[in-house]
Amino acid sequence: MNIQNAQKEVDEWIKNHGVRYFNELTNMAQLTEEVGEVARIIARRYGEQSEKESDKDKDLGEELADVLFVVLCLANQTGVDLQAAFDKRMVKKGKRDHDRHHNNEKLK
Repeated sequence: MNIQNAQKEVDEWIKNHGVRYFNELTNMAQLTEEVGEVARIIARRYGEQSEKESDKDKDLGEELADVLFVVLCLANQTGVDLQAAFDKRMVKKGKRDHDRHHNNEKLK
């Protein structure tokens, strides 16, 4: 599935199940909350914090998918073609960062 299809799928879900999009500010708060859930898993599972028993069943993939869902909602409701924006960004990063990371002593 490409990003454009994912945007359409989210839009159909909203129309069929979600009644309407939350407003942009609510979705921004929702995105922050979802990113926080990803951060909690990463910090406890891969970082130095110990993982609480209640967090051990959390699925990182599902939490990342929640982030993606809200990003797609925001793109839809603000008229952003995320596929076009992503493709443009990758071209820019490819040109700008072509040798940047290979020449970074910190990464060797």
